[in-house]
Amino acid sequence: MTKPTGLPCRVVFALCGSFCTFGAVMPQIRELVRSGWQVQPVLSWTAAALDTRFGTAASWREQLTRITGREPLTTLQQVEPLGPEGLADGMVIAPCTGTTLAKLAHGLSDTPVTMAAKSLLRRGLPVVVAPSTNDGLGASAPNLAQLLLRRNYYFVPFGQDDSIRKPASLKSDMSLIPDTLACAMQGIQLQPLLL
Repeated sequence: MTKPTGLPCRVVFALCGSFCTFGAVMPQIRELVRSGWQVQPVLSWTAAALDTRFGTAASWREQLTRITGREPLTTLQQVEPLGPEGLADGMVIAPCTGTTLAKLAHGLSDTPVTMAAKSLLRRGLPVVVAPSTNDGLGASAPNLAQLLLRRNYYFVPFGQDDSIRKPASLKSDMSLIPDTLACAMQGIQLQPLLL
C-alpha cells in the first residue's frame, strides 16, 4: 500500500544531512512518484550545501529534480507557505537527523525542514519522521520520546543499525516510507514501530 485510495496525495519530502542514508531514500521517493504522489522536495541547509563522500550537493539536487519534476526548496521563505496555502497534504522527513529531532521536539522552526513541518502541523497535517542518528539511544532519545507522544507525528519503523560498533545508533527502514506515509494519511501509525 503506497497511496491511500480517495485521499489527497501531495507530500513534502525533506532530506536532512544524514548523507549515508540518501541512497536508501531516493528509491522511496521514486516509488512515491510512480504510485501517483506529487512530491515537493525540501533540503536542509546542510543537505543543500555540502559535498561528501556520498555525493555532491549538486548531484543530489539534480537527482531530486529529475525524480519529482520539482526543484528542491531550500529557504524559509519558500517553505513557510506550504501549510497555510494548502500546497501539501503531508510531509516526510527522511533521513531525520538528531539535530532536526531536537529542533522539532523543542518547537524550533529556524531551518527549511523544521519550518516546513511547522507550516503543515499548524493545519493538523501528518509529519512522517524517519530517524537516522548515531545518538538515537543517547542524547537524542529524549527528543525522540517527546515526538512519539505528539499528535500528527508518525514514525517510519526504526531499530539499531549496528548494535556492536554503534550501540546508540538508530536508523529507520527507509523501504517502509511509502507504507508509513499511506498509514499516516489515515491517522494510523504503521506497526511494528520498533524493528
